[in-house]
Amino acid sequence: MTNTTESPLDTSVQFVKGVGPRRSETLAEVGVETVRDLLYYFPRRHLDRTTITPIHDLEKDTTATVVAKVEAAGVRKARKRKYFQLIVSDNTGMLNCIWFNGIQYVQKAFSVGDQVAFHGKVEFYNGYQLVHPEYDRLGEEEHEPLNTGAVIPLYPSGQKLKSVGLDSRGFRRIMREAFKQFGSDSDDFLPDDLRKSQNFLPLDESIEFIHFAADLVQLSEARRRLKFDEHFFLQLLMALRKVGITEAKGRSLSKTGPYIKLIYDALDFELTGAQKRVLKEIREDMASPHVMNRLLQGDVGSGKTIVSILAVAIAVGNGVQSAIMAPTEILAHQHYNVFRKYLDRAKITTAILVGNQPAKERRKILEGLKNGNIQVVVGTHALIQEDVEFSDLGLAIVDEQHRFGVVQRGTLAQKGMNPDMLVMTATPIPRTLAITYHGDLDLSVIDEMPKNRIPVTTRVVTEDKVPKVYQFIRDQVEKGNQCMIVYPLIEESEKLDLKAVEDGYDTLSKMIFPKFKLALIHGRMKKDEKDAVMDAFGRNEIQILVSTTVIEVGIDVPNATVMLIENAERFGLTQLHQLRGRIGRGTEKGYCILIQRGMTATARRRLDIISSTTNGFDISDEDLKLRGPGEFYGTRQHGFMKWKIADLVYDGDIITEARKAAFDLVDYDPKLKKQEHAGIRSRFLHDYQHMLEYVNIS
Repeated sequence: MTNTTESPLDTSVQFVKGVGPRRSETLAEVGVETVRDLLYYFPRRHLDRTTITPIHDLEKDTTATVVAKVEAAGVRKARKRKYFQLIVSDNTGMLNCIWFNGIQYVQKAFSVGDQVAFHGKVEFYNGYQLVHPEYDRLGEEEHEPLNTGAVIPLYPSGQKLKSVGLDSRGFRRIMREAFKQFGSDSDDFLPDDLRKSQNFLPLDESIEFIHFAADLVQLSEARRRLKFDEHFFLQLLMALRKVGITEAKGRSLSKTGPYIKLIYDALDFELTGAQKRVLKEIREDMASPHVMNRLLQGDVGSGKTIVSILAVAIAVGNGVQSAIMAPTEILAHQHYNVFRKYLDRAKITTAILVGNQPAKERRKILEGLKNGNIQVVVGTHALIQEDVEFSDLGLAIVDEQHRFGVVQRGTLAQKGMNPDMLVMTATPIPRTLAITYHGDLDLSVIDEMPKNRIPVTTRVVTEDKVPKVYQFIRDQVEKGNQCMIVYPLIEESEKLDLKAVEDGYDTLSKMIFPKFKLALIHGRMKKDEKDAVMDAFGRNEIQILVSTTVIEVGIDVPNATVMLIENAERFGLTQLHQLRGRIGRGTEKGYCILIQRGMTATARRRLDIISSTTNGFDISDEDLKLRGPGEFYGTRQHGFMKWKIADLVYDGDIITEARKAAFDLVDYDPKLKKQEHAGIRSRFLHDYQHMLEYVNIS
């Protein structure tokens, strides 16, 4: 179905007074092609006059917004370095604004006499100053009545937009003209009963107030409505996907079979209550005639892998094949070894399929999958290549699902006839992200750690304490324990980082720990070399492993009790937690030592969090706040929804409301065919066409 309804808001933006062909070309580069696009080009923030700080009242190390007049401007030089300086004033004092970068561009942005809103951190150097502040020029009508309490919208405006006069002031002018010529968006798609139950503003008022609110109350209500709309449409997608999954004809894998008992009886530990509960949920899903589409999450070391092994045993007991897809070859091999440890006891044939296998070995595996002789396969992206065919794939498991795109997961599922799907996370996903990006999945949470796991002690140390740390490592190794020393490796500086790892290994092996057996592992090594190192480390033939983050996941060496992380300030919070999860997996206490060499405020916050808790659920919530959803989840997940105003970090209550509304609506009208939902259907097809491909992918 397509939307053919034309609206004045579909008019090209070039016909808005003050835009024209040149500006419209620049606007098109940021996705603004129609009047509707312009109205939905929301401010990045708002300047509330009640929060403006007089220059006289500024305090060092605070963040402030100042509205001031440009008194003087010019390029200066100090200590052989050029900088651009503005001297600005209000009626209470003078302030310097300094730029060291982008001087040629910035000096063209201001003229003496301009009224400008500056926002930034207050510093003190021969007087108060703001270094590289955000700024927005204000129009005459905006800076004169400073006591009116008006709210000024400040728009996203990069250098290209500003070059055609579309800074925040320019946007305000064309936005006013758009409202005068075309009005607001009066096509309110939300049913009246839903809008009234949530006490929402009408859509046209919400659009108007997000740009030109008279006060903070209007702005807050406009934000609440528009945030809801964005979350509602994504939850509508999730609800439609869930309906499609429910309607897809699966098969009942209801036989207990002999394999699960054989494996269960061979366990040398007792499953936790959480593992048993989650396994029960999975068994019930697999036994139902509907396709399982379940997300399994738990903290590092909570025992997700053994649950997935038991799920595989159920599938094999029902005569179908299982596939486990991992994001890296190291993790695939690790899973393969663990799966073999248990599945071999039940005489279940298991194979591994990765990218760099000899052709003869690969052909043999492909043949075994096609004729059904191979019952379980563990692999990487190699599993979703075109030449991979299964005799009867009944269970697809995706580990570290955030490392795969939605389409890749769907491609694996398409290797069978609606197989059951189980996706697993390496670390817990914050609740808002789980609802937003996995709202179509049933959720199982292992929220209990095995009783024999001793919490790892984490310490942050400075460079001067490193000799003591080295002595602690010597003591641990002499007791028979093993150690991992991890160096950062960032893609942007990979060559330099790789050299630092190699130099570090050279120093550690020759000068710091000459009596011990050390080995080096990093991602650029050949597969056989990496396998040999990891096998030797697993057999305790290597006492200290020097590594990059290649060991972040999948390494399970119970005898490793110490992890030393160099330049810990360069690692992400979740990454640090993942690394820490590689140690303390045996009966001995584990120690994670973080060496800091230079620190930003954000890095300090990360290290404070990681050293204060071992709870992965708390850590993931804090990491989301620090990094935001795009960085936390990666563009493959975050990118398929282009957020304009929604904030996944702070919109928890709104997301919950939007989810309930969307799922209730689809439960009542699964195909959105009822006349009362015509507006929702039309808007969904008009604005969210790019998301429709995901409806049929689980």
